[in-house]
Amino acid sequence: MVKLIRKATLEDVPQLVSLAIQMWKSHTVEDLTKIFCEHIRKGKNIIFLAISEEHIVGFAQCGLRFDYVEGTDSSPVGYLEGIFVLEEYKKRGYAKELLGECQNWAKDQGCLEFASDCELDNEDSLKFHLKMGFAEANRIICFTKSLTDLEE
Repeated sequence: MVKLIRKATLEDVPQLVSLAIQMWKSHTVEDLTKIFCEHIRKGKNIIFLAISEEHIVGFAQCGLRFDYVEGTDSSPVGYLEGIFVLEEYKKRGYAKELLGECQNWAKDQGCLEFASDCELDNEDSLKFHLKMGFAEANRIICFTKSLTDLEE
């Protein structure tokens, strides 16, 4: 089976969204469509697709972060925003190849470092990152609070 990794185009967005919604469940199809179209048009982030027999079976989205990235010393830092491979295509090297394309892209953009994150309870993602050579930089729990209910 030949693996093909290529950049996403606007024509790929519907299929891309159908994969991304499986990972980013808090988003809507409309939100993801808008986000991906903007990324592809503006080129600030890049999205790579894994193709098998003319079907998109996975994707990776990466971008550049100019603000501080936990555990890094340079700027900009290439950042893996998300990576997803359909269950039946996992453990075939697609994620590794997608990550490699993202890292090469970041290096071409002048980055000296590459980073990522995952939820504290996402053991599969943690294992993937460690297997791919990432070092854990920190663990945090983030908090939010609405200010709309405060008395004036």
